[in-house]
Amino acid sequence: MKHTYFLPVVVCAAFFAFRLPQPVPASAPIQTKTPPNILWITCEDMSFQLGAYGNKLVKTPNIDRLAAEGVRFTNAFATAGVCAPSRSAIITGMYQQSIGTQNMRTLAASAAALDAYPPGFKGYSAVVPEEVKCFPEYLRAAGYYCTNNSKEDYQFQAPPTVWDESSNKAHWRNRTDKNQPFFAIFNLTVTHESQVWVRAKEPLLVKPEDVVLPPYYPDVPEVRLDVARHLSNAMVMDEQAGKILAQLREDGLEQNTIVFFYSDHGDGLPFVKREIYDRGLRVPFIVKNPFEKSKKGVVDHRFISFVDLAPTVLSLVDLPIPAHLQGQAFLGKQQAPKPRQYTFAARDRMDSEYDRVRTVRDSRYRYVRNYMPEKPYYQNIQYRLQQPSMRAILALKEQGKLNAAQSLWFRPTKPKEELYDCQKDPYEFNNLAELPQYQPKLKELRKVYEAWIQKVGDTAVEPEMEMVRRWWNGKEQAPVTETPKIQPEFSKITLSCATKGASIGYKQRWKDPSWKVYTQPINASAGDSLYVVAHRIGYQKSPVVVLKLN
Repeated sequence: MKHTYFLPVVVCAAFFAFRLPQPVPASAPIQTKTPPNILWITCEDMSFQLGAYGNKLVKTPNIDRLAAEGVRFTNAFATAGVCAPSRSAIITGMYQQSIGTQNMRTLAASAAALDAYPPGFKGYSAVVPEEVKCFPEYLRAAGYYCTNNSKEDYQFQAPPTVWDESSNKAHWRNRTDKNQPFFAIFNLTVTHESQVWVRAKEPLLVKPEDVVLPPYYPDVPEVRLDVARHLSNAMVMDEQAGKILAQLREDGLEQNTIVFFYSDHGDGLPFVKREIYDRGLRVPFIVKNPFEKSKKGVVDHRFISFVDLAPTVLSLVDLPIPAHLQGQAFLGKQQAPKPRQYTFAARDRMDSEYDRVRTVRDSRYRYVRNYMPEKPYYQNIQYRLQQPSMRAILALKEQGKLNAAQSLWFRPTKPKEELYDCQKDPYEFNNLAELPQYQPKLKELRKVYEAWIQKVGDTAVEPEMEMVRRWWNGKEQAPVTETPKIQPEFSKITLSCATKGASIGYKQRWKDPSWKVYTQPINASAGDSLYVVAHRIGYQKSPVVVLKLN
């Protein structure tokens, strides 16, 4: 639907200036002579399965080289052990349970997830607080070309102002001005959980008999084969990453591009993915910054969280960090004066299965708060049953053939609190919460957790469907973003939207590939057209308004 306004407006030649949207302090485009490019190469569902992190079975020369030329972080943690809540934290710089994006998954829900909803309900785009933006929008407002290739999965539909392009063809090479700085993401999906069974007929690059199994797995052929497949997929992923890095070199951009590599959470294997222990949250994380020549082959043990990524990118390109972001920059001019002491994570609905778990980890210990202790640790998630190892483990469980360590997952209930020594007990098997000698540490981390959850909030206190109905004002669908208003003022055109928190985008030609981010009045020429749309995250997009200048 389009609205057309014909107004007798004649203004000067087209020119577009940018400043960041309120309440973020205004800022001009990057002023340095060579603004840095940012490249993210991300993979899915993978723990430390890289040569650079000590896995001798996998051959990952491209990412190993990246680590040798940059900084390898050893304590990077996701905010969830599953992709969509984790990705919402990355793109917003906000903990998922604080903005209503904690349930896996809400948008384009899988058939299994639909079992959690009332009949006929198809899912929802989370309505996040009005100040929350996808951080690439700030970069675009400052003149960056921003692309995503191609998975989003943020638990909401991203406004059209977030990306210049988000598709499986998105690339920095698509920008028309080759001197324009870029922020480009490439999401490599070959290590995803599903690829363990989808790629079952492809040649293995790791022998099943060579795999070293963790103690929570029974040593049976199905488990060995699935682990070998996952490690083989990691090697394929490394080849894909190598091609992207080669393109960067081919384009002569290596010396002006800060490269990040990381996984969105832990391995896509049973009792790893979806868990809030180290194996589900701790991820490989590498940064190569060509502007810091001394940072080569460095190992950095600082704690970083996925909520830190948005402020860190803004810090690296010297843009203001919005006050509402819940993370802290760990690189760049706005690097936090003190490294973070704790990382936090949450687990909520997984497809059709509800739970509510929160955790905090310091340099040695992990504290876990179970809000539904009556529920078992294991959830019978239908999607995961496609993995042969999962079916084999369940069969052995029914036959009573699992040992004590392998049976821990199937405990019928959980304690209210858990405490683990992650140094002495890396698999987090031994709960120390009731031992007298650990009460001081338990009380310390309990206090840290309670202060954090009070500060950032927890929307899971409210039942999911009640939260959605509240967002929708009791209606059966999300509100529609108000139609933006176009106001000619002397030689400029001002755009506005009555919906608080809405991002406003505009084009001069309908066929333009992307919507520009509106931040201040626009100059345009007689004979131009102006197309305008507004979108608040979680709402439906507004109608497109068209202004033809006479």
